[in-house]
Amino acid sequence: MALTTSIAARGYATTKPLTAPKPDTGMADTGFGKIVSDFAATLQNGENAAKAAIIGGVDPHSLVQALAQTELAVETAVTVRDKVVEAYQEILRMPV
Repeated sequence: MALTTSIAARGYATTKPLTAPKPDTGMADTGFGKIVSDFAATLQNGENAAKAAIIGGVDPHSLVQALAQTELAVETAVTVRDKVVEAYQEILRMPV
């Protein structure tokens, strides 16, 4: 089965709402909730800049800046995730 852009776009559109933070859970007031909201906003800004660049509505400098911020946010999230997994594995190795 060949992967067409319409299938990929449909799949992306159906899974995108799952990644949005839910402010009604009471976690938005905490520090972690704010971090998640800021991360989601950074990703949304990068996506909006990329869409605008495709249709010619943004200058290249703004696009590069938005994509660099998005890349930094994703790299930070991956680093934090790796540290959490490493700490969890260290806890599992502790003798009881």
